[in-house]
Amino acid sequence: MRTKAADGGDFDKVREVAKKHNLHTVCDASQCPNIRECWAERSATFMILGNVCTRHCRFCAVQHGDPKGRTDASEPVRVAQAIKELGLRYSVITSVTRDDLGDGGAALFAETVSAIRSTSGCKVELLIPDLSAKRGALRILGDSSPDVIGHNIETVERLQGSVRDPRSSYARSLGLLTDMKALYPDMITKSSIMLGLGETYPEVVRSMSDLRAAGVEAIAIGQYLRPKRGSLAIAEYVTPEVFTRLEEEARDIGFRYIASGPFVRTSYRAHRILDLIGGA
Repeated sequence: MRTKAADGGDFDKVREVAKKHNLHTVCDASQCPNIRECWAERSATFMILGNVCTRHCRFCAVQHGDPKGRTDASEPVRVAQAIKELGLRYSVITSVTRDDLGDGGAALFAETVSAIRSTSGCKVELLIPDLSAKRGALRILGDSSPDVIGHNIETVERLQGSVRDPRSSYARSLGLLTDMKALYPDMITKSSIMLGLGETYPEVVRSMSDLRAAGVEAIAIGQYLRPKRGSLAIAEYVTPEVFTRLEEEARDIGFRYIASGPFVRTSYRAHRILDLIGGA
């Protein structure tokens, strides 16, 4: 399977503007295979709170270490300016995990939503870390009124320990999603599962059922691709037919938005959520 090389046109423009405003995009940091397609559709994912993560998940290419409590108060305005300059209609705002911050970075997320709202009509999706499951941090995020809030369980319950940082957990992630829906019933919530890590088909279906029970309405299912040497090895390349079957399973379980395929990532065609759920 192949995807187009990322160069030229809108791709170059997004990269140029991101560089101009000294911003990180998860599209670059995670070496996403869909970078050209998404940027061409005026959809991009910006990564705030720096580019150093306090956790070390074995599947992830993002740098990890100690950010030493540093944040940049001007980052929300710079993100908003870049979005306006690019004329984006949908943006995903994500971040590294910041266990060194009392609120996990929730306040900066909220400030970013506010800055975007004040400068453009761009829709906003937040893709958040677990924030150590602090309800106060969730309220800060929810009160900023993004269009969508996402948090990824990443893999099935059995594989959590070998895939994610020990400070992350299946139960904590499901708890966060459940709490978000309880606090903000009208908020669209979203999650994502990677395949090809050694999971079984029934385990994936069970994970989807767990997410739906937590109130999650949108799900992304994609193939894990090893981002660099030293990252977690691929156990299996899942066939397109299995992704199609899982899409049908997800629909039967009750998800309102489903993206399922080998190259799917959490933010892949994220803007289509609003078209399908009625928030356009």
